[in-house]
Amino acid sequence: MKTQMWVLVPLFLSFVGSLSDAKSVAYFSPPAETAMPDNEFGNVVKSGEQIFNDTQKFAKPYVGNSLNCVNCHLNAGRLANSAPLWGAYVLYPAYRKKTKQVDTLQSRIQGCFKYSMNGMAPAADSAVMTALVSYMYWLSTGAPTGKALPGHGYLELKKPEREPTWEAGKKVYEKNCALCHATDGSGQFSEGKTVFPPLWGKNSYNWGAGLHKINTAAGFIKANMPLGRGGLLSDQEAWDVAYFINSHERPKDPRQKTDIGDAKKEFHIENCSYGKEVNGTQLGSGD
Repeated sequence: MKTQMWVLVPLFLSFVGSLSDAKSVAYFSPPAETAMPDNEFGNVVKSGEQIFNDTQKFAKPYVGNSLNCVNCHLNAGRLANSAPLWGAYVLYPAYRKKTKQVDTLQSRIQGCFKYSMNGMAPAADSAVMTALVSYMYWLSTGAPTGKALPGHGYLELKKPEREPTWEAGKKVYEKNCALCHATDGSGQFSEGKTVFPPLWGKNSYNWGAGLHKINTAAGFIKANMPLGRGGLLSDQEAWDVAYFINSHERPKDPRQKTDIGDAKKEFHIENCSYGKEVNGTQLGSGD
């Protein structure tokens, strides 16, 4: 059954749609797979797609957990409201509050490896980086440069009517998420491949990743989860389950140089559970 799931997941992702209750929005349409160039450049673009979809295999030296890029950017980086690659490519270089500098596309990707993949950043001129940038460039064919396109990131949900809670989030998780991601958040695997990604613990994203922020995770969940049923959860449920997921321990923030308290003041002042005591444990140690 697990092997069958691995075969079906890529097909399943390709049919994931936008929110069922959302207003009709004209999203940018990247080129079809069949339009990929049949030449040397196309070979590099194809390599980028392979790295993106199976990072564990094609960029393993740079990955420190069990995730692939496609786990956070669905449908091979094509899906609107899932931080699609075509939405990001056209917005860089750009100043980022997180890094307090103007980031190039390459440095932005390096951050993904460092935080979301809990790994090591490939060099800006490496074959892996060239392939990923080429894939993003090709997916963005025809997109206007410097313009934030509809669906370019994750949904921005308004603050919920009540503060999210562990207990409410646990109920949402058990009902809607545990079947795929496991009761303990460890995900599912088949023949060594990630079928459904771990959401916390040693094999998930670390405390520096964008999805550790509760508001960011809530927007992603609202639009895309449960897989193929985006929009099923209410905004409050999305906030609750995002709080629950991100109130578990995960790998240490690599920016933490001294203690948790200092790192919290510098990097985690809002929208996250880093440094909080949950169920008797202070989060952030990475243990």
